[in-house]
Amino acid sequence: MISVKSLENATELQSSRRIRKFVLVWCEIGNIIIQVDENEFVLTPNSVITITSGQIHWIKNMKASKGIITEFTFDFFCKDDNDIELVFHNSLFCHFAMNEVIELNQSQIVGNTLKEIQSELDEAPYQYLISIHSRMKLILVEINRQKIKGGGEVWKPDALFLKFLEAVRSNFNSNPKAGDIATMLNTTVSKLNEHAKIHTGRTAQSVIFGLMVSEAKRLFTYEKLSVKETAFSLGFSDPFYFSNFFKKNAGVSPKEYQHAHNL
Repeated sequence: MISVKSLENATELQSSRRIRKFVLVWCEIGNIIIQVDENEFVLTPNSVITITSGQIHWIKNMKASKGIITEFTFDFFCKDDNDIELVFHNSLFCHFAMNEVIELNQSQIVGNTLKEIQSELDEAPYQYLISIHSRMKLILVEINRQKIKGGGEVWKPDALFLKFLEAVRSNFNSNPKAGDIATMLNTTVSKLNEHAKIHTGRTAQSVIFGLMVSEAKRLFTYEKLSVKETAFSLGFSDPFYFSNFFKKNAGVSPKEYQHAHNL
């Protein structure tokens, strides 16, 4: 559901991991170096980074630093379409590897509210989960405000498009097609294409291909899977067909990608 703990106690972050939860890391003191998929980020005091469910991440260095890590599931936060749109608003917890460090300037709202949530979880008073849900909304609104103040673009995703992305991520192992996802969501491919083009300028199937390539890279880099194992993990019955798919969408063959990353 949701957990909040100090980074000093989050020993699981000392090595690479991936979880089916959204992750929010807040730096209170010092500098924190964190790796997310293929990119490294440095958090400075009173800054945050959001990590979407399924992304590989770990802390590379946090000497003399303090902070809080919050992890919550999609089901805990997303009670309705408004919640779904908020959790991805302005690319927060974005599926497209658009992670960034967000400076909170002089705002202490996020840090103070995270500590309040930590107390609610420790004490578990009456209706504490409702209270925590409301506080998480406040945190995301404040992060969005700070991001806009810093010059970030306003991106307001539609709930159907976000449900589409979640469905794709939950079905990587079946090599999903746009038609499969449309059936799951009780909609049409035309409707998915309409929303995909609004948000990304691409078709729904092209978005699926992009997400699958990102997942393949994670399997190569962090799971150390072979090309054949990765193909089967993503629902391809023919490794040769998968190799062609990867090269077409990534610009390099799987072997070339592995060689470039010393895998």
